[in-house]
Amino acid sequence: MNVFRLAGDLCHLASLVMLILKLKLSGNCLGISCRMHELYLVVFLLRYGDLFFSFISWYNSIMKVLFILGTAYTIYLIRWSPPISQTYNRKIDKFPYEAALFAPLLLLTLITSRWEAFEILWTYSIWLESVAILPQLTMLYQQREVENITGHYVVTMGAYRALYLLNWIYRYYFETPAYVCKVCWVAGLVQTALYADFFYYFAKSKWYGKRLVLPFTGDV
Repeated sequence: MNVFRLAGDLCHLASLVMLILKLKLSGNCLGISCRMHELYLVVFLLRYGDLFFSFISWYNSIMKVLFILGTAYTIYLIRWSPPISQTYNRKIDKFPYEAALFAPLLLLTLITSRWEAFEILWTYSIWLESVAILPQLTMLYQQREVENITGHYVVTMGAYRALYLLNWIYRYYFETPAYVCKVCWVAGLVQTALYADFFYYFAKSKWYGKRLVLPFTGDV
């Protein structure tokens, strides 16, 4: 494991801890998309389905369990735990599940060459993760004003994926044999690109010391 992979995992874990603390301390989930977390839970359950069949390292197994449990707990807080659940805005968090779930399925059928169970589930989870952030971004662009902690949470999530891109580049050049995963590369680029606009406005708000206000674009 290299430093980029470690930093990416820690960013991902930090984003979950940051969000759970925000929910518990503030008692509300304003600006947070439950649909995004539900998509991420699908991603993790599909990708880590081999958790009880394939052991790589304690670090790897513990991280997988933490990502699954942290995401499931976040969904529980937003959907069913008052007073947090009472502030969940279903009218804004309305990105269609179908679009997020079926677009990766189409890519899977067109691109996958190995039709083995775990390979199919893993590949689908990679494509699904690349668009899983869309419900959150859609919600934020609709409400425009972004709380400070929410902005940091989204940026930390984006940093996690950007660091994974660097991890794949590092493995390609420094591992023997070179690590090649075209699906990971393309999906990672798509996912990072989706964050780019938000990163720009976040950095701009920090530079000028102002609140983060996103441009209104209607439905994203």
